[in-house]
Amino acid sequence: MTLFMDHDLDQDLIRRIVEAAIMAAPQPLSITQIYALFPDDEPAPVGSVERAISELQQSCDERGIELIEVASGFRFQVKNEVHNWVARLWTERQSKYTRATLETLALIAYRQPITRGEIEQIRGVAVSAQMVKALEDREWIRVVGHRDVPGKPALFGTTKGFLDYFGLKSLDALPPLAELKEIPELDPQLPFDRVPQVASAAMMNAEENAEANSAETTSETTEGNSDDHSQNQNDELKAVETTTDDENEPHNEEASDIVEPEYKNE
Repeated sequence: MTLFMDHDLDQDLIRRIVEAAIMAAPQPLSITQIYALFPDDEPAPVGSVERAISELQQSCDERGIELIEVASGFRFQVKNEVHNWVARLWTERQSKYTRATLETLALIAYRQPITRGEIEQIRGVAVSAQMVKALEDREWIRVVGHRDVPGKPALFGTTKGFLDYFGLKSLDALPPLAELKEIPELDPQLPFDRVPQVASAAMMNAEENAEANSAETTSETTEGNSDDHSQNQNDELKAVETTTDDENEPHNEEASDIVEPEYKNE
């Protein structure tokens, strides 16, 4: 409290508080979170935090770091021009993602919400459950709903974690599709121009598959009932045969008890 009163919360102090808070925070800080750092009896004047952020961004022009705004708030990060040198500090092996994973992530980012079946229709190959789970574990994608078609397939979308990782404030900050098509790793396997048509086809296929499965189930049930009926008839026939054999058995025993007289030749 004394510290605040001595400096009377001038703009210079506010700027230094904001700078230190963003630097020390383990995750990006929003404007609301920064204002919450000041006590109720000595609040930061309205607009002072925004001004401090603007001043800090300008002061980074000639420095190796920059203050940017991402989906979750503001953070300091290393500038691209010096990244190659600073990256030598991180000795652990960085994760590398396959082309299939990047293509799947790109489709979810640009065409969300989208189902796994629609992604497979666009890419022309199956999308493994492990790949989807890996993106979910990375907290880059999440289930945002379910498509209103038979089977209710899950709809996937990106998260704030995805935007934060790639330094984006919102999905509007994604590069245009025209630029994405120029990336060798993604061209020419992603036909973005026909995604809506493919999505519709995927929905129709889902409905047709559901109807086919229903027909197969009905057919299997009918066949099962027919087999049961035939089995019952066979069991009845066997029972009749067994009964007939049982009725004949006493007569055979009686016949076996009869002893024919022996005739001797005299």
